[in-house]
Order: sequence, then C-alpha cells, then structure tokens
Amino acid sequence: MPAKTLHFQSPRHLSQLYAGREENLAHAERALGVKLVTREDWLKIEAPLEPLALAEEFFAFLNAARSQGMTIRTPDFARLVDSFAKGEAGQWQAFLDEPLVLATNRKSVVPKTIGQREYLQSVLKKPIVIGIGPAGTGKTYLAIAAAVSALLNHEVNRIVLTRPAVEAGEALGFLPGDLREKILPYLRPLYDALHDMLEPEEVVKLTEKGIIEIAPLAYMRGRTLSHAFVILDEAQNTTHEQMMMFLTRLGEDSRMVVTGDVTQIDLPRSKQSGLLEVRSILKDVPGIVFHNFTGADVVRHPLVQRIIEAYERHRNQAAGAGADGGR
Repeated sequence: MPAKTLHFQSPRHLSQLYAGREENLAHAERALGVKLVTREDWLKIEAPLEPLALAEEFFAFLNAARSQGMTIRTPDFARLVDSFAKGEAGQWQAFLDEPLVLATNRKSVVPKTIGQREYLQSVLKKPIVIGIGPAGTGKTYLAIAAAVSALLNHEVNRIVLTRPAVEAGEALGFLPGDLREKILPYLRPLYDALHDMLEPEEVVKLTEKGIIEIAPLAYMRGRTLSHAFVILDEAQNTTHEQMMMFLTRLGEDSRMVVTGDVTQIDLPRSKQSGLLEVRSILKDVPGIVFHNFTGADVVRHPLVQRIIEAYERHRNQAAGAGADGGR
C-alpha cells in the first residue's frame, strides 16, 4: 500500500489541523478512503495513489489555513473534509490564494475561522452583507475593521455606525444625563472596536469632522448615505419598518453590513424582528449576501463556545418538548 509521511513544525501544530480530536481523523479516514497514523509531529497517510494525493492536498490546505492565522474547529474540519471528498478542493485552494489582512492604524485584523473568512470576503466584495450569529463570532468587529480599512484606503469618504436604542429591560427616561448620555451605553461597543483600530485622538477628530458617525438608528431616517461604509449592529432589535428604512438608505458607492443575533431579541413580544423577517424577504435578491455564523466561529474564551452550544441544545430540547406536547 502506498504511503506518505507529512512532517509539521511541532506536535501542537499538527494537532491544531484536526482540532486535537481523534474522531476528526476517523472522519477523514472514512471520507477520503485512507488510513491515518499520527505520532509526535508527523502524520502518515496510507492509501491507493489517488486518495493518498487528495489526503495530502487536504492536510496541506489545513496547514496553509493555520499559517494564515485561522483556527480549525471541528465543524470546519468536517465541512472541509467532506467538501474535498466531493472533488471541491480547487475552490478551497482559491479561497486561500488571496491573503486577507485588514490594515488599520493600530493593528492588522485577520479572520480567525473559515466562516469569518467567507464573511469578510463577502463584506469586501458585495454592496450589502447580512451577518447573523451568536456573540463572539466577530461579525461586528470584522465589519468595523473593513470599514476603517476602506476609509484609510480612500475607498469611502465616511463611516456610519448605528444601533437601535432598544430598552433591554431598562427605561431610558430613568437613566441620568441628557439624551446623548442616555444613548451612549448602547453605542459603547462600537466605540470600543474603533479604539482597537484607531488612536483615541483620531476617533475624536474624525467624529468631530463627521467622517465617523455613530448614532442611534432613528437618526438614519430620511437620509441617503453615499460614498460611505454603513454598519447596522444589533439588528435583531429592529422592527420591520426600521429594517426597510435602513436598507433603503444605501447611496452611490456605498457598502452596508447588517449584524445581529436572533437569539437575543429585546423587542416587545408583539413586535416581529426585522432581522428574522429580512431573511425570507430578501433571500433571492442579487447583490445581498446572508452569512450565518455558528458556535464554531466564536473567537472569545473557549468557554463562550461551550456556553453557546449548551444554550442551543437547551432550545432544541425545549422546542422538541413543545412539539410533543402539542400532539
């Protein structure tokens, strides 16, 4: 039986290629029709010539993805190996051919998962991208990085960041301060992301000049946003009317990104989320891309991913129990 041994920088680097899970290697063996043996920093592939070459190509791809800063999670691994087994290796090689690095004044931002990279490629190429997924997946952070990079490269003249100021269990009227001070807590996460990418004095100066605008969604009404990179965050808390209003602000040479988490809707129960609704209304409209993040794209503390997965299991169990009870 033909065999090929691949050597890597260290045992840790090899383990990162299959998320450190032996069951992932077993999945690859079944999908690719090969036998895999790992020891220390090497991986041995035994198979007839054609599957052997495919498996070698697959692990070379994983290694290249890791070298570009991406983390291979179990769902990524399963999706990729199944895709390679179907003969789709070429499209994934093209996926890595163009390194994706967003340069900002304070740091360079790179996607850390396969899902993040697909999302970012869409953000850079499409006029409207709608990113839906749980907290910690980088959907807003990457969008703001793309906006800052576009501004620094003179691709747009301004950045507009907005959120709906939904009262998540608190009444704005009872908070201290004037209207700006009442609204600021809703917008603080957007400022935090900007300060990661620009010096604080730059943020102040660009905000004062109107080159960066951070405002509640209600402030967008009646405007046309041209030559701008526009981001709507926390879009799960928009109503039908607000979502339509926002999307129709798109002007000449502008890009829009909408982000939200449909598991964290703070609207009154009588109100339908505009983000839930827009998926069915605009799913077939050319030029609009929907990207769904999963727990595999969480890049915060590893425990966050496990928390999200536990809540997903709980929701599925509750939905199943509800269906049973309705019979």
